[in-house]
Amino acid sequence: MVWLAHMKTTIDIADSILSRAKKLAVKRHTTLKAVIESALREALDGESEPERPFKLKTRVFEGRGLQPGLSWDDWSALRDLAYEGRGG
Repeated sequence: MVWLAHMKTTIDIADSILSRAKKLAVKRHTTLKAVIESALREALDGESEPERPFKLKTRVFEGRGLQPGLSWDDWSALRDLAYEGRGG
């Protein structure tokens, strides 16, 4: 059996936010406490999960790959080559 500890506390919430939270509780047929706990849990869960950096998968056309003298780290040169002869 799991026992959850409960603590009473007092917090100062802007009237406009509290009003919106109360309306949401009515809409969801739940309590203000449940709405606040849910929002806080969601915010905390989002903070605890480290974001994985985006990793671009590289693809080659007809197996030629990146041409000699170019680097995936030099996006400026790659962009210039991609748009070469297209105006601008």
